Amino acid sequence: MPSSAGILYIVATPIGNLRDISERAIQTLRECDLVVCEDTRVTGALLAKLGISKEMFVCEDSRERRVCPVLLEKLRGGKNVAVVSDAGTPLVSDPGFRLVRACRKEGISVVPVPGACAAMAALSASGLPCDSFLFAGFLPPKTSARRNFFEKYKNFPHTLIFYESPHRIDKFVSDALEIFGENRTVCIAKEMTKLHEAFFVGRLGDVLKALLVASLKGEFCALIAPEDFEL
Repeated sequence: MPSSAGILYIVATPIGNLRDISERAIQTLRECDLVVCEDTRVTGALLAKLGISKEMFVCEDSRERRVCPVLLEKLRGGKNVAVVSDAGTPLVSDPGFRLVRACRKEGISVVPVPGACAAMAALSASGLPCDSFLFAGFLPPKTSARRNFFEKYKNFPHTLIFYESPHRIDKFVSDALEIFGENRTVCIAKEMTKLHEAFFVGRLGDVLKALLVASLKGEFCALIAPEDFEL
């Protein structure tokens, strides 16, 4: 790849609290030529709060395969491109993988600008084992597929980490209870870094009872400890 090629920056943004954005992330967003995002409304609001005006290019899941060649051409032409997700670290259960892979194949520089990540934030504050874990992202929405996954990893000797929507978190925990049993230790993190942040930590049976009387609005990260672990 010619030395005149641009750089692809993978820029982490806050998962809620704007103060979590790094100085390096702000500088990168200011100096890049183009910001690639999932939703221009979300990223536009963030850039406006930071006092940044920048051309934006949508690259959400359904369009990623189609727009990759366009973005590659811009990078080949010397444009520096910053990839962001709606919140947190790009590519972690978010779009961007195809673009990064294409850049690596062509020898275009890919530079991470690290920062907030919901999975790591939840793990660090959960009290569950942190030395080894499996991040599984969002499981399929159907109960049968979700339970099949839980059954497969029922005896997994490391912490399991998932993302889940507010519309399915109660079903997620109910299915987990059926497979792992009421005494398995879990952590359900809700709305991290935001006003209504909450952690439900303890035995699955107790956590499910607490969730059933709590507000289920917001973003959730669920962690399941290995079978022999107790708080």
